[in-house]
Amino acid sequence: MKENYFLSQPHQPFFVLAFISAIVSMLIFMLSYKGILTLTLLPSSFHSYTIIFLLFTPAFLAFIFTTFPRFASTPAIEKSLYLKVFGLFTICFILFIVGALTTALLYKIGMVVLLVAHSWAIKILIGIFNSSKMEDKHDIFWILLAMLFGLVSHLLFIVGESFWMPLQSFAIQVGIYLYLFLLAFSIAQRMVPFFSHCMVDKNMHLLKVVALLLALHIILETIHPHLSFIADFALAFFIGKELFRWSLPFPNPNPLLWILHLSLYWIPVAFTFGAMSNLTSLINGTNFLFLDIHTLILGFVFTILIGFGTRVTIGHSGNMMQADMWVKILFNWTQVVVIMRLITSMVSAWGWDFTILFDISVTVWLIMFVLWGIRFFKVLIFGARLTK
Repeated sequence: MKENYFLSQPHQPFFVLAFISAIVSMLIFMLSYKGILTLTLLPSSFHSYTIIFLLFTPAFLAFIFTTFPRFASTPAIEKSLYLKVFGLFTICFILFIVGALTTALLYKIGMVVLLVAHSWAIKILIGIFNSSKMEDKHDIFWILLAMLFGLVSHLLFIVGESFWMPLQSFAIQVGIYLYLFLLAFSIAQRMVPFFSHCMVDKNMHLLKVVALLLALHIILETIHPHLSFIADFALAFFIGKELFRWSLPFPNPNPLLWILHLSLYWIPVAFTFGAMSNLTSLINGTNFLFLDIHTLILGFVFTILIGFGTRVTIGHSGNMMQADMWVKILFNWTQVVVIMRLITSMVSAWGWDFTILFDISVTVWLIMFVLWGIRFFKVLIFGARLTK
């Protein structure tokens, strides 16, 4: 074992924490949803909080703590600094999970301390942004702004959980659209064309228009449930048109590229599905079981997380930047996760019993993260060399 290898780069401990959270929290959610476990908070609140702040937030920090200084042409984040943030995230993960199973006071303490850790992480990024001597800070500005939206969402979620539950749904909307999606898309619009060697002129208005439409989605949804279909149609058209302009080489023989391309193509599809399902719900009250959110988060955010996470893990460990059979299986399995959740929503909309499909969709999710962990935890923790 290499001495202290696990903590030598920020992406390693944060990715491990994120993937453990994905497994533990989804398993608990499934058991609580089926009535096997009783939680000290609503299962829906547990699910939303763990996905947004205990899975995707440390996963994003794994990537951003590694790449943000490079984007800003500043020195790397000091090890002692990112380890303190990681330590707080780990403690809060334990507090929240144990509290959700035992006592409300414990999980609420965990949420508040996690908000502090989240704030600390953003303070580090703000420091990097302010110290950067680069003239063009366009991309890192939008990455930082999306992170700030995440902090606002986090604060609103805690206030809603403690004092006024209706605020929580607004917090989730902000967390999904102006945090998770905007952050992932801000990174993707910079990195995917670069990785794909696409020399297309950069659209400097892209992120501004997308952010405004996402804000419109949230406003419309707040005014009346499902009214957001108007913004979703606009987002599907605008982003779809932009992706067409990029002319990404898809299908691509390199899995490390086509998984990134595929995640981007899910965006207009997800917003179109979301618009159609919300319009249908608005007309006749059909329950699509959050088809809009899950298609966007699983199709785009989750898929690109696996793509970027795998790429960073391989590339920063001294292994060859290539996709073996394991990686190909994992990348294809991401789409099984997306499709199964989509089918579950459609079956719900048809009024059929979706219990079995719900169990299957959770199971394929768990399999995805367990298989990824089996393949890459030894790389992240020990710096192992991958073998076919």
